[in-house]
Amino acid sequence: MSDLSHHFGDTAVVFDLDGTLVDSEPNYYKATLGTLGRYGVTDYTWADNEAYVGISTQETIGLWKRRYGIDAPDTEMLDDLNTRYLDIARVDTHVFPQMGLFVDRLHAAGVPMIVASGSSPRAIEAILGGTGLLAKLPLYVSADEVDHGKPAPDVFLEAARRLGRPASHCVVLEDAAPGAAAAHAAGMRCIAVPYVAAQADDPSFTTADLLFKGGQEEFTARAACDWLERSAPSS
Repeated sequence: MSDLSHHFGDTAVVFDLDGTLVDSEPNYYKATLGTLGRYGVTDYTWADNEAYVGISTQETIGLWKRRYGIDAPDTEMLDDLNTRYLDIARVDTHVFPQMGLFVDRLHAAGVPMIVASGSSPRAIEAILGGTGLLAKLPLYVSADEVDHGKPAPDVFLEAARRLGRPASHCVVLEDAAPGAAAAHAAGMRCIAVPYVAAQADDPSFTTADLLFKGGQEEFTARAACDWLERSAPSS
């Protein structure tokens, strides 16, 4: 089957970045250990980290400050975390293979695409540039640029605005429950690929139009393309 054999109508695709396009959560975890350690927190675990998957970095900082009683400016913590994360991410971020193939097929078919992420603009650009995705995904919007992060729909609605497409013609790719909830709130269809297996039964994922409960191990570019073709809105 040729990559160009698919006909996606007037569909636009909005990609979450961390945990969806790239396996960045281990890098965020390493960076978090360094940042929280700076403020005396030494008992943060991977299980703790999973609770923040899908929440914007800015909001996560606020949650950490309340949970651990950290008295430091948000900007100081955010700068520290971003610096640590970018140092790691620039040299060690991996694109999920089937997601990379999916992007290739959409790009070949001329489908409008954009990244909508809870990470900072600097982090998004570094990841897209370092992985080579930027050549095919040059458009992105950060939750830092809108009023509310996921599960609010703001970042996805801004993505649709930048693409010049109605929300009803957009399909969101998400790995986290807050992102699936945000897509639903935005009036967009959603392909959900849960990063945390234990969260696959979260009620927010029941709103997804296509759910790969097995996560990245189950997701294939072919299945996603076939579904997009079957459900494509007409121009």
